[in-house]
Amino acid sequence: MKKTAIIFLWSCLLGVAMQAQTYTPTKENLESRTAFQDMKLGMFIHWGASSVLGNGEWVMNNRNIGVNEYSRLIHFFNPQNFDAKKWVATAKAGGMKYITFITRHHDSFSNWDTQQSDWKITNTPYGKDALKQLADECHKEGIKLFCYYSLLDWYRSDYQYETGKTGKGTGRTAKSDWESYIRFMKAQLTELLTNYGKIDGIWFDGHWDQLDNDKDKTLQSKVNWHYDEIYKLIHSLQPQCLISNNHHLAPIPGEDFQAFEKDLPGGNTTGFGGQSVSQLPLETCETMNDSWGFNITDKNYKSTKSLIHYLVNAAGLNANFLLNVGPMPDGTIQPEFVSTLKELGDWMKKNGETIYGTRGGVMPPQDWGTLTTKEKKWYVHITKEPLSKTSILLPNLKNKIKNACYLKLKKY
Repeated sequence: MKKTAIIFLWSCLLGVAMQAQTYTPTKENLESRTAFQDMKLGMFIHWGASSVLGNGEWVMNNRNIGVNEYSRLIHFFNPQNFDAKKWVATAKAGGMKYITFITRHHDSFSNWDTQQSDWKITNTPYGKDALKQLADECHKEGIKLFCYYSLLDWYRSDYQYETGKTGKGTGRTAKSDWESYIRFMKAQLTELLTNYGKIDGIWFDGHWDQLDNDKDKTLQSKVNWHYDEIYKLIHSLQPQCLISNNHHLAPIPGEDFQAFEKDLPGGNTTGFGGQSVSQLPLETCETMNDSWGFNITDKNYKSTKSLIHYLVNAAGLNANFLLNVGPMPDGTIQPEFVSTLKELGDWMKKNGETIYGTRGGVMPPQDWGTLTTKEKKWYVHITKEPLSKTSILLPNLKNKIKNACYLKLKKY
């Protein structure tokens, strides 16, 4: 019988159906999956032309701003204080091991020097390729880089906006051309995967725009997203590159990790969840206030303690935690986020061994907290007082316990 050491960590004080395809991940891809699971904590960055309006990244849709008017933002977006070194340093100070950056959100604005569109950051007064700077700094500092890429588009006329559920008030009148739009996406993805060095993942979003209703839990869609072709393209250009799709459904062939939005795996407090939890690597993303993109009036900041507990609970369910920042239009990350991330990073410096490189799913979440494991050690994270008041029950514990001890930790 194996002997297992247990270490207690007290932190409460602290369109059409998808075409049939087969997918066999490469050795490089499988190694990337393991490395992804080991990282456990990443930074999500929502930022672009929409940041100028200070009302989140959905402002074009929410205010029904027409394409002609919205396109004027290209003259105002001038992030003169953008500094990739500071962004990466902030992520590292927060204990993050990877960054997922918005290369193109639903408003179609591209944060790199794409040759497929004039609606891009290099045509703003700023004039520089933000992705290139960020990629170079990530590679230099050993931070993995993932690229968020929107499938839906409120700006382009060739997108099938007639059948989409969002972006109805943006004034498009030209007839859509779906095959043209698919070619556009493939060309942009090819740029991302050939011009910026190693890209560790592509994070898709927007599939749900073409579903008949929000309760549709299948891939039945009003359009053919050509996932088989797109996923094959990505894996052929960079075999190690991981693919995830925030479609709020069970993963399909070609996807390498499963994303959950503002919910732990298996949860559905937001209405985005409810899908089955797969055997793929898992990730959950969350905001630091109530907004993804910069929102000048949103002061509902989450406490460091609540974010630590979210991280711990995610790890206990074998999931990574992707924590979002929405930089201001000048390119700086607002100080409220920087301060909280520093506190999170300080906690991880002392207690990171209970998170980094661990695996969860050892047992279901308990009333008192959760558990992670690594190298024959079990880390018991107590996030609230047990109902029993005096003892903690570890169900289904089959290994013999060799010893138990408390970590010297920073409490929250």
